[in-house]
Amino acid sequence: MPIINGLDRHQLTFSSLEAAIATDNDVRFIDAFVEKLDLQQLGVRSLTSSDKKKEGRSSFSDSLFLKLYLYACLNGIRSSRKLEREAIRNIELQWLLQGLHPNYHSIADFRKINATALQNLFKLFVSFLKDVGLVGGKVIAVDGTKIRGNNSKKNNYNPKKIQRHLDYIAQKSKALLEEFEQTDACEDEAISLGNVQEKLARLQQHKIKYEALQDQLAQSQEPQVSTTDPDARALLVRGVVVEVGYNVQAAVDQEHKLVVATHTINRNDKNALYAISKEAKDNIEAKQLTVLADKGYHTGKELQACQEADIDTIVARQELVNSNTKGTQPDYMVQHFVYDEASDTYTCPAGQTLRTTGRLHRKKRDNDVSYQFKKYRTGACQSCAVQHLCTGRHDGRREIERSEYAAYVEKNKENYESNPALYCQRQEINEHIFGTIKRQWNLYYTNLRGLKNVNGEVALIMLVYNMKRVRNILGFDNLMEKLHQWIPKYPGGTIFIQKRHHFLPYKPFKISEEKICA
Repeated sequence: MPIINGLDRHQLTFSSLEAAIATDNDVRFIDAFVEKLDLQQLGVRSLTSSDKKKEGRSSFSDSLFLKLYLYACLNGIRSSRKLEREAIRNIELQWLLQGLHPNYHSIADFRKINATALQNLFKLFVSFLKDVGLVGGKVIAVDGTKIRGNNSKKNNYNPKKIQRHLDYIAQKSKALLEEFEQTDACEDEAISLGNVQEKLARLQQHKIKYEALQDQLAQSQEPQVSTTDPDARALLVRGVVVEVGYNVQAAVDQEHKLVVATHTINRNDKNALYAISKEAKDNIEAKQLTVLADKGYHTGKELQACQEADIDTIVARQELVNSNTKGTQPDYMVQHFVYDEASDTYTCPAGQTLRTTGRLHRKKRDNDVSYQFKKYRTGACQSCAVQHLCTGRHDGRREIERSEYAAYVEKNKENYESNPALYCQRQEINEHIFGTIKRQWNLYYTNLRGLKNVNGEVALIMLVYNMKRVRNILGFDNLMEKLHQWIPKYPGGTIFIQKRHHFLPYKPFKISEEKICA
């Protein structure tokens, strides 16, 4: 059976990098996009230092590193050492970098020092999506996912864990001394004084370490401390599984499922709704917005902040267990008590009026959430015929609690109950994004340390996700044409027109002065 033979390795061939890259290859869009940017206005910091010797080796351009990282995220390459090797052997990178191949240390340093610039770049690309009409700007879905930080569980401490270590050191030190005294009394040389002193000194060093961590927690008033990555926190992932890391937040537009806002936090979702929703509203310059979120985001304070910023909330409510409703029948739950705002009273199903003294009480549900509330009671409970259906309290009195955020919670509840079909779209809008960046791009962990740097790393990944999705929506030729016509607008309203790059397969274009002024 005949076989296909390859080229002779000693045969000379003549070709160019340009001919080796298809006209619809993604590297052409990356190249054109970066050449369109003014990196200085984005806040990109160069690797060159002011005190570098003039006779030293010339540095690579900032645009080269940015192109390299966009290509890396697009192809799921997260290691700077792998990127160094790919730049040498990968023909797409040879074309993109014009035959240059920086070392891994420079590659890693560029991402480390340009976290803020990468966040600015993500926001600039969102403005591009808005300019080309791919952002609806009416409904967004918010969700978060946990990723591991560069910090092990062993190097994460809370007050209980520190105290447990200190107690162990105290017990171990006491046991060593008692054992030595007993051995010494029996004139047994099994344990020498030198060995005991060495072990006690080691325990004393550990004690100093844990006491220092204890003081650090007391001064910072933080619930925990991490010693490798100071910003990483122990977060509940699912069930009882805890990982030390970060919580990636993303706001996704309903129209084409594109990410319009993202940032990373080191706490749970309880206090995260307003920040990510407001960021999305600002990025797409929307006057009014509707946000969908799961019950993990349901917090009165956050609902208030969103609604006061013209962001309508449709957030699922958590089912809370209240000791005041123990033994209460369904027909006498709090939702059947009618509140009158004018008189600040509740009317129960039996027609009695519950009043408040106006005194504010404070309740702390967990480490992140606390709120004030008023209590409403009536003396008619003692003689009420349905008392046994209404309350199971030992004193026989029913009590209603109304938080300071009750009006905003009720507004959210009304939105949630009147828009069931819209809320059902939440998962299909945003859940697949985290599946893609985790399963396909391996974003189970972060390569960088510190909240600022992790924010830059995640912003870059979300930017590339949008790039990949927008190509599928528009098609390559249409995307390149829209990029070709786009005029970037930087913070402060600055417009920067980059000279046309010679790799763009389109004809030169001219922009009139009237269009620039407009």
